[in-house]
Amino acid sequence: MIAGFYPAARQPLLIVISGASGAGKDSVLQRMKDRGLPFHFVVTATTRKPRPGEKDGRDYFFVSHERFAAMIEKGELLEHAIVYSDYKGIPRQQVRQALDSGQDVVMRIDVQGAETIRALCPEALLIFLVPASEDEMVRRLKARKTETPQDLQLRIETARQELQRMHVFDYYVVNADAQLDAAVDLIEAIIEAEHHRIHPRRVSL
Repeated sequence: MIAGFYPAARQPLLIVISGASGAGKDSVLQRMKDRGLPFHFVVTATTRKPRPGEKDGRDYFFVSHERFAAMIEKGELLEHAIVYSDYKGIPRQQVRQALDSGQDVVMRIDVQGAETIRALCPEALLIFLVPASEDEMVRRLKARKTETPQDLQLRIETARQELQRMHVFDYYVVNADAQLDAAVDLIEAIIEAEHHRIHPRRVSL
């Protein structure tokens, strides 16, 4: 160690993984979990119905509109927004407890929510996922086959608008088809580099 140099204590990071629809946020988060990375992965509350294979408490907390309204009223959510006619929100206490324990906290939220977190916590680390091309993005959205043609078109147009908000973020990561591990490798490298900043991010909520 360099004489007289004592690194600051490791500060937990508040990490936002976001990006336009079709960027592969869910796939990236799942691969990070599969690797057993030492992060607390926030479970988002939502009023939408579960998709095939999704499990309550693991992928999302699936709640009624009445329960979600009560959570807003009681100030239980760090941020919330309407996303394609359904509500999504980040439970505040879950995030605080993880940060207080010294864990890095990873949140998967939409672009609108990421901007809210930036306003609430300027020291948050915001990472923006993008597909390799717009054609790739549209192909992924069509492959879901979970929306009507009208809803699909709305999602595509919204995704195009979300791509214009990249400047709000600190980093971008390309999540190309068949390159999921490369994207996750880069995210891990970004997080590790952030922990070696001379002036670390100090998160407060």
